[in-house]
Amino acid sequence: MTNKTYPNMTLVERERLVRKKLKSYKRAAMIEGAGTGDGGFLMGLADFSLLLGIKIKLLYEIASIYGFNIRDFRERLYILNIFQLAFSSQERMNEVFTKMENWEEYSKNLPVSMNQFDWRTFQQEYRDYIDLAKLAQMLPGVGAVIGFYTNGKLIDKLGETAMNSYRMRILK
Repeated sequence: MTNKTYPNMTLVERERLVRKKLKSYKRAAMIEGAGTGDGGFLMGLADFSLLLGIKIKLLYEIASIYGFNIRDFRERLYILNIFQLAFSSQERMNEVFTKMENWEEYSKNLPVSMNQFDWRTFQQEYRDYIDLAKLAQMLPGVGAVIGFYTNGKLIDKLGETAMNSYRMRILK
């Protein structure tokens, strides 16, 4: 997790910093995708967890830049909702977006434990979203190129979704 806070910044300054961080995380994800794609099936298995770690760390960083306390359980759930919004079926996206539109009110009724989060749906939606691209990444010869490209696009989508999600909260 990040320990850095960003007080007294305008929204424009925050977004400039987020875009800078996105470039850095995108570069790391693309290199990771190329490396694991080049390694074939066995390295492809490592890609899922490595990329997931990069994405979650990015979301923590973005939340901090926008001024939200990532140590707060409700904020961590908001981060998971951003993740679902970016990487789920349209039906699930609609459900998640409805919750996020009224997050301040919704978060008052959240469970007290992370164990009550619907991890199964979260994992299945994410898996289904990225399956085909990640499967193609394991192909010999072209896996590195596919991993490089796919990971970059996934980070772009996550970054855009996160920025819009925090704008929605800040500008409300």
